[in-house]
Amino acid sequence: MSVEFFAASLFNLGINISYTIIALLMGVYALKFIDRQLLTRLDIEEELKNGNVAVAIFASTILLFVALIVSFGFKP
Repeated sequence: MSVEFFAASLFNLGINISYTIIALLMGVYALKFIDRQLLTRLDIEEELKNGNVAVAIFASTILLFVALIVSFGFKP
């Protein structure tokens, strides 16, 4: 295996890891924003502590859609 190929693979790995971290952070912040700004009468964290499965599904769906939007934004 050539050194150039190995260096390019490590560079691509670094880029993909940074995209993953950015997408994760954006998803969490989007969920927090939606919780604070849009859902004023519903506290997602409190409902999750109480074992509300519907809120867990709702929160995971928000994270999934934010991840999809971010991943399409990162594609060249």
